Amino acid sequence: MSPCVVLILVSATCMVVSAADGCNKALCASDVSKCLLQEVCQCEANRAGCPCCRECAFCLGNLWESCCECVGLCEERPASAPRSVQRSSMHNLMSPVPSLFRALTAISDNDSPMGWSVLTLPVEEELQQNHVETDHLLLGPHTGLVFPDAESLNATAPPCQSIYFNECLSMSRCRSACQSVGAWRYRWFHNACCQCLGPDCRGYGGAQAHCSNCQE
Repeated sequence: MSPCVVLILVSATCMVVSAADGCNKALCASDVSKCLLQEVCQCEANRAGCPCCRECAFCLGNLWESCCECVGLCEERPASAPRSVQRSSMHNLMSPVPSLFRALTAISDNDSPMGWSVLTLPVEEELQQNHVETDHLLLGPHTGLVFPDAESLNATAPPCQSIYFNECLSMSRCRSACQSVGAWRYRWFHNACCQCLGPDCRGYGGAQAHCSNCQE
């Protein structure tokens, strides 16, 4: 994008923010500008729905409630913004250690002094998740993954085991923590709940944030 185009977009953003009634310009200007430049908040809500509200809500993050007025999406479709527990990001990890992960889950299954709990999820249930048809917004490089059909798996396929840390963690700390327990993938819910997926997980892991001390 050329500098001239960027300058025009920034100027237009400032005009939009300034013109919006009830918009907290001091709090919202920077983040609203970023989201408008990414073209994720530029739509109009109507009876048919709000085609950009989910992406805009993710872009604004915790500022959605405070700043949605700046993009004109508060009154029209307030329910379109997924709560933080309904948003998560999933990423693969480098150099997973399956033996370490299995050993830790075997000796610490739901042992609270360890600082985490273990969730065991049948493969069929894990692979039946369809986030397109739910209110959950799942982000990250998972969009290009192709998961096996649950019906094609052997009946003796091991279940998906994942670790949920009890306390809230930032996304970077979640990545480091899951790396340290040998996980092959981590899923970070936007309420700061951290889930580490084990080597037998074939899809998304658990769809709910089960961190005992990190609830919205």
